[in-house]
Amino acid sequence: MALSLGWRAFAPLPMSHCGVSLKAVRSSGLALSPWGRCPWRGTGSFSDPEMKAFLEENTEVTNRGSLTPEIQLRLLTPRCKFWWERADLWPHSDPYWAIYWPGGQALSRYLLDNPDVVRGKSVLDLGSGCGATAIAAKMSGASRILANDIDPIAGMAITLNCELNQLNPLPILTKNILDLEQDKWDLVVLGDMFYDEDLADGLHHWLKNCFWTHRTRVLIGDPGRPQFSGHSIQHQLRKVVEYSLPEPTRRENNGLTTSTVWDFQP
Repeated sequence: MALSLGWRAFAPLPMSHCGVSLKAVRSSGLALSPWGRCPWRGTGSFSDPEMKAFLEENTEVTNRGSLTPEIQLRLLTPRCKFWWERADLWPHSDPYWAIYWPGGQALSRYLLDNPDVVRGKSVLDLGSGCGATAIAAKMSGASRILANDIDPIAGMAITLNCELNQLNPLPILTKNILDLEQDKWDLVVLGDMFYDEDLADGLHHWLKNCFWTHRTRVLIGDPGRPQFSGHSIQHQLRKVVEYSLPEPTRRENNGLTTSTVWDFQP
């Protein structure tokens, strides 16, 4: 799939197979354009029936090849038309929400296996993407959940994915939450967000404020990207669990074989 040069700009590792942009990013294991600076070419409300129909027509429902077969998701796969189309034929913002990234997989698996982590608690899923980790939190008994992603189309995808898993739609915020006044959460989860140095610094500062202001627990999922493993936040992390990635996820994320959940303890 060749969605845009914007994908390739954040994919410094070589592509593992055909196509250009989406698979280049997927092969590198990188997620999202710089968060808060999304280069939208068009957006739609996540309650827009035309957008809903477009996503249903151009994604595949799947639960294969991930750490969480319990969760069904609408994703872009090689069975989808736009996986193979030219970039300029995709009419909306780059669909980073359409990939189930390894860090999110690890977080979701951990919450499903350890429901006491979220049961009866308030949870913010920061950079929610397809919404899998928010869905896992809901399945595990979280009392209040907010899925946050700057792309309104991700909001629609999250709503559709809730329906697939027989859940009521989750509250969704499509603003850059780093620019807003902090709310109180029992738990903040974020996966695959440490892919850009400036963003990593901003996240680090924001998460420290969450921890010290509200005593919020923070869990981070990451498959070992250099922007994360080389960041100063490493001195404030405790490894919770490391998962071996399923073979399909390994093939689609060139060079990544495991994904880890970290507990942030500044």
